[in-house]
Amino acid sequence: MPPLIEMKGIERTYVMGDNLVHALRGVDLTIEAGSSLAIMGTSGSGKSTLMNVMGCLDQPSKGTYKINGKNVGIMSKSELADIRGRMIGFVFQSFNLLSRTSALENVEMPLLYQGVSSRERHRRAMAALAQVSLKGREDHHPSQLSGGQQQRVAIARALVCDAPIIMADEPTGALDSKTSYEVMGILQGLLAQGKTLILVTHEADIAAYASRVITLRDGLIIDDKAQTPIDAAAALARVTAQRDASDKRVAEKAS
Repeated sequence: MPPLIEMKGIERTYVMGDNLVHALRGVDLTIEAGSSLAIMGTSGSGKSTLMNVMGCLDQPSKGTYKINGKNVGIMSKSELADIRGRMIGFVFQSFNLLSRTSALENVEMPLLYQGVSSRERHRRAMAALAQVSLKGREDHHPSQLSGGQQQRVAIARALVCDAPIIMADEPTGALDSKTSYEVMGILQGLLAQGKTLILVTHEADIAAYASRVITLRDGLIIDDKAQTPIDAAAALARVTAQRDASDKRVAEKAS
């Protein structure tokens, strides 16, 4: 059985004025199904370009990229769109929700593009929102939701098509620490469902949630290591207990 993701000699070159920018310089990367990977690197390292190529949002200039053994490089635009819709769920730092539509409608959107019937869209979107603990918030607009709740809607949108790959770009960058643990707990929980989690980040504390970390510099992978990931659910329990204890002490002093 082929790996879920297989990249060989991936290069991406851009023309900027009279200059050639070598964003990726020959990346070899294999990712097995059901694993968690963090892609790290500073600004300009190539991690965003790698994410775009991996997410079928961009095509490499050279090299071979296969998903489930299928060569992405020879696919048409419609085939690439189909791969994005069926295989990859995206979660972004800025949430990317439509402000004038409800949580339910935001989650339904990918299914609308796939031509799924209204009844089935509603059923699957409701189930996805329930999965991220937003049952009862389906009719709320983004402005009526906290940052953490908005990110949960974004995760539900990524889940609604049952894509095997969840790609999260700085998913907790706009959230406080407690909410970050909650969101990362949801993302880690997807691994138990057989999903593959890919985190794109420049922060070591976000990369710590993955069992494997690769680091890019100047368009090349300079480090690839396995690690024991932080358990987000356990970390959330500790933070909640500490806050509860602190609130109790404050209340006792006030009384």
